[in-house]
Amino acid sequence: MRWSGRDESGNIEDRRGFRIGRVGGIGGIGAVVVALISIYLGQDPNTVLQELSQDGGAGTDSSTPYQESPQEAEQRHMVAVVLKDTEKTWHQLLSATGREYSEPHLVLFKDAVRSACGTAESAVGPFYCSSDSKVYLDLSFFDELKRRFGAPGDFAQAYVVAHEVGHHVQNLLGTSERVQNARHQSAPGNANALSIRLELQADCYAGIWAHHADASRQLLESGDVEQALAAATAIGDDRLQMQARGYVAPESFTHGTSQQRVRWFSRGLKSGRLADCDTFAASSSRTL
Repeated sequence: MRWSGRDESGNIEDRRGFRIGRVGGIGGIGAVVVALISIYLGQDPNTVLQELSQDGGAGTDSSTPYQESPQEAEQRHMVAVVLKDTEKTWHQLLSATGREYSEPHLVLFKDAVRSACGTAESAVGPFYCSSDSKVYLDLSFFDELKRRFGAPGDFAQAYVVAHEVGHHVQNLLGTSERVQNARHQSAPGNANALSIRLELQADCYAGIWAHHADASRQLLESGDVEQALAAATAIGDDRLQMQARGYVAPESFTHGTSQQRVRWFSRGLKSGRLADCDTFAASSSRTL
């Protein structure tokens, strides 16, 4: 990916030197539950954080200068470039529909972080909190993506960022609120089906960003799309469950299968159009 030397977003909050005295809200067993759901079952950590959130509990937080490694510094710069590029894309696309794009902040953290959706540990992976319109990311997830899930490369990492920004777009368009309301009124199976459609749409929105990043700014290089597809494949519900359990339980899917995630990212990548990412129009899960 041709990101070196490009404009970086100013909407980066670096909290990696901030230490939380006691992980409240999503601490203890809650943190384990969130980690298992988000990593192994593919659950949306934002949803779980909101459901488990408390007041954060007592404890003393502290802040010390964070000494990042050269690899972390490079990843930080790359993330800032990708975030800036998503801003360019979504300003343009939403403006064309008469809407204003409000830029999200991306919070870098280490080990644990407090958000408006609760307090989370790194094990939850990257997540978007609709309550404060921020993306949360521990850069160590990129190493996990490479070593554990077999999806290396800077564009695989960019796909992760673009997917979370996709959730921000859904929040701005009111999609997230509608789905959340519908989930609360649905049986568990139907609630999971709605989560799948929401996540696949975020994948499609990530593809839209990649389309415009390449067409307008020539950000992509040979092999980049394959990196993103490898990442989408690696974090499909079926792949994660097989790795964790040795079997697949489709009734607990919440993000979609590897095939579905690849299909919807590819669809957004090919067309670059919001209208082509309406996962909720699919008549059944088989047509997703």
